[in-house]
Amino acid sequence: FLDRLIERLIDCDTMSSVDERHTGVDLYSVILPTYNERENLPLITYLLGETFEKHDINWELVIVDDNSPDGTAEVAERLRGIYGQARIILLKRAGKLGLGSAYRDGLKLANGNFVILMDADLSHHPKFIPQFIAKLRATGADIVTGTRYTNGGGVYGWDLRRKLTSRVANYIADVLLSPPASDLTGSFRLYKRSVIERIMREIVSSGYVFQMEIIVRAGRQRFRVEEVPITFVDRLYGESKLGVNEIVAYLKGLFTLFRTL
Repeated sequence: FLDRLIERLIDCDTMSSVDERHTGVDLYSVILPTYNERENLPLITYLLGETFEKHDINWELVIVDDNSPDGTAEVAERLRGIYGQARIILLKRAGKLGLGSAYRDGLKLANGNFVILMDADLSHHPKFIPQFIAKLRATGADIVTGTRYTNGGGVYGWDLRRKLTSRVANYIADVLLSPPASDLTGSFRLYKRSVIERIMREIVSSGYVFQMEIIVRAGRQRFRVEEVPITFVDRLYGESKLGVNEIVAYLKGLFTLFRTL
């Protein structure tokens, strides 16, 4: 399946101009941490390319792979051969070093003046990105975050346990931290580069708590945060990284932020 998909990308007519940069001033850098996303990576890359090209948006993709045993990095190298090394940047790390550190390392390699953070497992559809950009331009926001928990947003493919876990996590965080967003555990966001770089200097978390900490600190620093409703779809391939250890780490990080902020 993977080989057929990559062959289709090579044969696709839209690939003829992927090495050409748009002349627009703005460049949107997508930072994509990966671990065992071999099947998903070509699909999300294709969808990103289709979305950006359709809307004439200048873009690049920074893939940060934590030594995936399934060969994700090798797939990324093949995609670089299709899209060009200027379009796709690949960072190979020695092992699983945490989600927050993946974003930090990816940001160092990104060239854009806007930064998009999202998941590689197809739970975040690139079709929402033009809405993020439009919201930022219309409101002058510093950060635009996708939310599952306002009108128009939702979740598809989760069982009751997973939905309750997410709702409870957001509720506890909302009570303790009063964040400037309705979906604190979401990770689909658009940032002004200057804003995320400033907030990153204060971030202490490295795992899933990173997403929560960055939006809370944005509120403390009085950055403007706007929301766009999104539909979150459970992953098609591979297994969820969310387990008991991640939940415990989230709760510890939550109470650490409550005590220190």
